[in-house]
Amino acid sequence: MSQASSLRAVLYALGANSGILIAKGAAASITGSSAMLAEAIHSAADCGNQVLLLFGMKDARRAPDAKHPFGYGRAVYFWAFLVAVLLFTLGGMFSIYEGWHKLHQTEPITNAGNAIGVLLVAVVLEAFSLAGCIREIRKVSGTRSLWRFFRTSRNSELIVILGEDIAALAGLVLALIAVTVAFASGNPIYDALGSMAVGVLLVVVAVLLSVEIKAMITGESAEEETEQAIRAFVGARPEIAEIYSLLTLQLGEGIMLAVKARMAETASAGAAIDAINRVEADLRTAFPAVQWIFFEPDNKN
Repeated sequence: MSQASSLRAVLYALGANSGILIAKGAAASITGSSAMLAEAIHSAADCGNQVLLLFGMKDARRAPDAKHPFGYGRAVYFWAFLVAVLLFTLGGMFSIYEGWHKLHQTEPITNAGNAIGVLLVAVVLEAFSLAGCIREIRKVSGTRSLWRFFRTSRNSELIVILGEDIAALAGLVLALIAVTVAFASGNPIYDALGSMAVGVLLVVVAVLLSVEIKAMITGESAEEETEQAIRAFVGARPEIAEIYSLLTLQLGEGIMLAVKARMAETASAGAAIDAINRVEADLRTAFPAVQWIFFEPDNKN
């Protein structure tokens, strides 16, 4: 479910941003608006980013091999981090530079009506993309707020699309305000300031994404709710007398689990092995994301 939700969210965003990019590029060329150019660059960066995410999702599905016995699941974190870097540089810093440049070489906006019309259409398309992303998030997030999902989810693709879509929608609103005020006042400085505001917004979102994805790259446990559910499941098994330690590690879509526990008394070592095998089999059925289990029976902590 998580992988399918991620794929749909990425495709929603890619489809919406491709159409928006064409419209913004044409409007920026016609109007000479700095804010519109910043938004066109933003959409181009978003399209490229979504292609990178699709590539990363494909890369992460490669089968385990001798050098990567736990598979390539965490590869998707690398590609998501690269997206955040591009959002910071190609999207944010370039938009700030473009706005700063136009502050010192102001040019009047022409055909502002076209720019405003394009921005309004783009707002609708971006809202569609964001609604699709939120719909997919709700399938995996339960009752968590979007902010809590962003901070606690181990799904790098969904948090990247969520961050990008929110930044894109807010950026469109800023660009719309900037173009409208610049045209109404006859002062193109407002357009340049709008470009810089869009850039600052993208930089902030990129930094937030980088912080979250860095935590995944360096190794995070499974989500707290999932780990608690696994602990409760193992602790309730009649084969387990006491859990000494239970550790999880998120590896892309999969989870690695290590358990150290005191087993209930059995008639023989063979019976104890059978008990462990039953627990592991039932764990995989109850939690399909748990792909690797290391079970250590012991009689002391």
